[in-house]
Amino acid sequence: MSVLVNKSSKIIVQGFTGKEGSFHAEQMIAYGTNVVGGITPGKGGQSHLDRPVFNTVSDAVKATGADVSIIFVPPAFAADGIMEAADAGIQVIVCITEGIPVADMMKAKAYVKERGVRLIGPNCPGVITADEAKVGIMPGFVFKKGKIGIVSKSGTLTYEAADQLVKAGLGVTTAIGIGGDPIIGTTTREAVELLMNDPETEGIVMIGEIGGQLEAEAARWIKADGNRKPVVGFIAGETAPKGRTMGHAGAIVGGDDDTAQAKKAILRECGVEVVDSPAHIGPRMAELFGVKA
Repeated sequence: MSVLVNKSSKIIVQGFTGKEGSFHAEQMIAYGTNVVGGITPGKGGQSHLDRPVFNTVSDAVKATGADVSIIFVPPAFAADGIMEAADAGIQVIVCITEGIPVADMMKAKAYVKERGVRLIGPNCPGVITADEAKVGIMPGFVFKKGKIGIVSKSGTLTYEAADQLVKAGLGVTTAIGIGGDPIIGTTTREAVELLMNDPETEGIVMIGEIGGQLEAEAARWIKADGNRKPVVGFIAGETAPKGRTMGHAGAIVGGDDDTAQAKKAILRECGVEVVDSPAHIGPRMAELFGVKA
């Protein structure tokens, strides 16, 4: 049992023959991910990285039975790519693209929701189920199979947390990079819920940042759900000035309750083990499991 993707997922790459798509598809295949083909309009019938190229997602699904798609399509066309994948029967869509117009995403998010399709991202590092499937741009070698799930708005902090968990002997089940844009397909709460209900996941790392209410919403759900599994939380952006976007489009302090301090207080109230430095994520989780980090 795993979350979102596993070794039997059949994955296609949208924007397959482009520079980004080619590079990351190659890395995914090297990790052992079951990449069954890709899409580049106008190049259907060709072969790339020893995999077939299709003109449309629908053609790819009919030919390969693909159920997961990863999107490396330029921002102006990415929302169309998301909707095309949803239309073709893809169940899990991972959108890496950064800079998709907000109006486009509003439409695409509603579109996938109506069809009951799971969207991860955009502007995210993707999803990895350790030692099974890497559907994203994260460095695969960092992730080794274990028992801790990761939900994160940050790419690099996901890899940092995974490295610490592996070094502490705890390892990782699935890591979900939800993305840093203002409108994303899967919220922190939804991702935490997936891991909370996964029998293989015994603990969860939740990495958030300033701006928005996603972490507070997730923490309240964790408490209402009865704190079934230990959750270690970290909020990035403690020193961020008010009203300035920091790195991600969604990372902006608007009011008093979306500062790092306010979010941490809510997390603590809800029974989440909050750490003040990303360096303490692994050691704190190790403590909770009674192992030496």
